[in-house]
Amino acid sequence: MSDEAESFVLGRQVAPAEQSACLDRLERAVRVRTDLRPRIGLVLGSGLGGLADAMDLEVAIPFAELPGWPAATAPGHAGRWLFGRLSGVPVMIQQGRFHLYEGHAAGFVVQPVLLMSRLGTEILVLTNAAGGVNVDYAAGTLMVIADHLNLTGLSPLLGANAPELGPRFPDMTAVWDGELRTRLHRAAEAEGLALTEGVYACLPGPSYETPAEVRMLRTLGADAVGMSTALEALAAHWAGVRVCGVSLVTNPGAGVSGAPLSHTDVLAAAQAAGPRLAQLIGRFVAELGSS
Repeated sequence: MSDEAESFVLGRQVAPAEQSACLDRLERAVRVRTDLRPRIGLVLGSGLGGLADAMDLEVAIPFAELPGWPAATAPGHAGRWLFGRLSGVPVMIQQGRFHLYEGHAAGFVVQPVLLMSRLGTEILVLTNAAGGVNVDYAAGTLMVIADHLNLTGLSPLLGANAPELGPRFPDMTAVWDGELRTRLHRAAEAEGLALTEGVYACLPGPSYETPAEVRMLRTLGADAVGMSTALEALAAHWAGVRVCGVSLVTNPGAGVSGAPLSHTDVLAAAQAAGPRLAQLIGRFVAELGSS
């Protein structure tokens, strides 16, 4: 861990106005290792790190080797950056992520996607493992995210704004890019994969939802629920990056099946269905590269 990383303070809020200086340090640390300019950035959620096996790897950088960042602690998250090419397209892959439930502040949780933007990323693909709120979404369902509900009560944009990064009052009408969603569906059809579309709800965790909370989420219009993604989408959209995402439903939400929830089961389900998600994203990226 670098000397700068030792100054990391768990839970310290990072206001938008502070992000540019942080990103300057992070960019310098990355550019010592690689000059690759990624067109596409991908964030891999719990148990989904296997997608990285399909890429032509140039360099891997553990989170803890970057200034101001600790190692990832969430189970199923490798906690490193991968730079290289996927289907011939220059990409950077965030293998694992930081979460609110680890004690991180909202402004820190989104720093990785802001770093992607700083390094040249035009399109961000977010993935996650999620619980099924829609009763028709069985374990293994792949869901394109059409919209989200940020129910964390937090925003990474609290505090003095950084107009060089994004506007003070960003419009959130079209966070989840319609053209990219259409391309995901086309990629699924080309690969013979079943793909649905729905609304993702984000809660802070780390506890899973109660049956009453799942019923509430269904009433609010959610189809899947998890503990990430919404803040990242918000920040990337604020910074001018096009955003799309896919949730892998790993289990029915509490009360849907009557069975207790276990993170071990979530990881096992994600690993079992991961190859289908990798197939989808691989085709999606390849078609973007040819357009």
